[in-house]
Amino acid sequence: MDKKLYDLMDWAEIEAIVYSEHDHPEQILGAHKVHSNVLIQAFLPDAESVLIKNDKDGKLYPMEEADEAGFFAALLPQRKVQSYELHAKYADGGECTWKDPYLYPSFLKEEELKLFEKGENYEIYRYLGAHPASVTGYGKDAVLYLEGQEPKKGEKAVKGTHFAVWAPNAMRVSVVGDFNQWDGRRHPMYRLGDSGVFSLFIPDIGCGDIYKYEVKINSQTIVLKTDPYGFRCEVRPANASIVADLFSFDWKDDKWLQDRKKYTFEKEPMNIYELHPGSWKRFTEDGDFPGGFMNYRELAPELADYVKEMGYTHVELMPVMEHPLDESWGYQVTGYYAVTSRYGSPKDFMYFMDYMHRQGIGVILDWVPAHFPKDQNGLARFDGTCLYEHFDPRQGEHPHWGTLIYNYGRPQVSNFLIANVLFWKDIYHADGIRMDAVASMLYLDYGRNPGEWIANENGGNENLEAVRMLQKLSGVFHEKKDGALLIAEESTAWPMVTGDPEEDGLGFDLKWNMGWMNDFTSYMKADPYFRKGSHGTLVFSMVYAYSEKFILPFSHDEVVHGKRSMLMKMPGDYELKYGNLRAAFGFMLTHPGKKLQFMGQEFAQEEEWSEQGSLHWEELEDKNHQNLQLYVKELNQFYLKHPALYENDYEPEGFEWISCMDADHSIITFMRRDSKKKEQLLVICNFTPVLYENFKVGVPFEGSYKEIFNSDSERYGGTGCLNKKVLRTKEVSWDGRENSITIDVPPFGICIYSSTPKQHS
Repeated sequence: MDKKLYDLMDWAEIEAIVYSEHDHPEQILGAHKVHSNVLIQAFLPDAESVLIKNDKDGKLYPMEEADEAGFFAALLPQRKVQSYELHAKYADGGECTWKDPYLYPSFLKEEELKLFEKGENYEIYRYLGAHPASVTGYGKDAVLYLEGQEPKKGEKAVKGTHFAVWAPNAMRVSVVGDFNQWDGRRHPMYRLGDSGVFSLFIPDIGCGDIYKYEVKINSQTIVLKTDPYGFRCEVRPANASIVADLFSFDWKDDKWLQDRKKYTFEKEPMNIYELHPGSWKRFTEDGDFPGGFMNYRELAPELADYVKEMGYTHVELMPVMEHPLDESWGYQVTGYYAVTSRYGSPKDFMYFMDYMHRQGIGVILDWVPAHFPKDQNGLARFDGTCLYEHFDPRQGEHPHWGTLIYNYGRPQVSNFLIANVLFWKDIYHADGIRMDAVASMLYLDYGRNPGEWIANENGGNENLEAVRMLQKLSGVFHEKKDGALLIAEESTAWPMVTGDPEEDGLGFDLKWNMGWMNDFTSYMKADPYFRKGSHGTLVFSMVYAYSEKFILPFSHDEVVHGKRSMLMKMPGDYELKYGNLRAAFGFMLTHPGKKLQFMGQEFAQEEEWSEQGSLHWEELEDKNHQNLQLYVKELNQFYLKHPALYENDYEPEGFEWISCMDADHSIITFMRRDSKKKEQLLVICNFTPVLYENFKVGVPFEGSYKEIFNSDSERYGGTGCLNKKVLRTKEVSWDGRENSITIDVPPFGICIYSSTPKQHS
């Protein structure tokens, strides 16, 4: 080696590069001004010879091998750094030419990293992860243009991908993939100050390229990690990240988003169809996706047509974030920023969202911030330490689920989660986020025995860090006033889940009413002739109905793991089961609160739901299933047409008991009213298979009452006991009212009457 070049070699630094332990490779690799020359150094394992090609004049400069492991250097007679390429020859005869990634600086701005350290960079996904980009210039003059940005006309740009990842305790982090033989020595990343973030721009890497981060924990331990902020993953069981562009999709749902800003959910109908995208329908033959899954683009038109026909306003998708295990249904997420590749690409899913919106259907996404799996390629011990999770298993491990719990008090972790919620809302146009398992976040002793948990600073079992994170999340989520909703699945009586954070509430818009679901399904499973002993569970929900803004769910959790389908929960023979189910669905649609129903139950699927195959659509060849589906369809459409059933869901004036104490007959009656009392509906619910003829019902005012819906219609599989005549009230005191009507109450009947008060002169 030339002595002048030899004297410039920093052998300790070279050794750190060769042994892949350098976290500031930019200090030695690439081009550096040295007095009146330019020193270029490169580490190219297995190369026999390397040439530098000057981009400006095409001159070639040979590099000398400074270390036999593949470290090359050259001293160029140049006064300033110029753009160049490296050309290497290998022993097997192969050759390769590429732009040197160490010709370019880090492009992450210090102010963005500072915000991330504080936990307040809510668009951090635009900086961390893999972003296709173009770069003009080089060295300190380089300018980065990310997705959606274009260099000025005439400017020569280098295309590539900018990578960045947070791994503060790593010795070294590299980008690895097919482009570098998965060799972590070849593309070590820059450590950016004390931020814990590593970054690197690699030319000629673009959309579709597969990559991971190789994290060197110590001299003996190296792990491969999927990108926490990656936008796309391989189809399981493979788990590498894939470079993807999310910012060039041509959205056409502007009108929907503008209208959503004016959406007042409290006053609007909300009838949600919950589904698992992989098992709503499947192809009998495997197509492009293993298991016969439908692509997002194929799912969109079929689902939209069905949902509109059936009278649902929204769909709720069980988690579409990337997950390794089909049997987890998406609730054990490894790729929080990646839509699962089981059903297509990110742009395929954007098409799905856009299509649903253009068909007038809202889309709610399930989201899982309560825990994450221990898969080695995921977030667990990401940089060799408990970075995303708590170190102490009494705080960091979920004993029932075998998963890890986020350290909500670490700013960068809460930032990861808050930004992720905004990501699905802003980038994928989600209309709502339904947050899974909120109760497990709120209680430090959730699922634990005494001695297995650590009390908070006040000695209590409340997870104060999780509470603060949720309050912060809800505040940021609602800043835009864009009409998107935040929904909690919270199974306890934690106060003010839908309350204002400034008044110690959590700030959710809606909460699943798990108490109603459990009480009511328990009531319906009882023998109808003995339900009078459980009458309190039927009516108890109205005691607390206005403590939160509730959704009434019949969700997927109720039709799995031996709980049986909704039909098969019902007691008696099949005729009784169908009657019970009509009563259950009718009561749900008339009870205050928004509605949610899981797929397959609307046509009374007999088997429990399984993610391993399609719904049993073939059952619709049977008349009983057809009748039940028709019933749900017309019940849903009735709900949508009558403001009394939704406008005043969260105001006591919208509901009035007429009779809630008639346990002997298992009959309840109540009024539903719209916000201006223009529409007042009388609802009678009979939860027995008994026909009650000439049954007196108290009414709130003198006038006429007309039956406008009856679940016992023969069209629905009922006995056909209808009340066709307009009824005039009689001055007969009943149910504590001065006036009453007399009707025939059909078995398992849900009878709804419109009412017209008598006009007095």
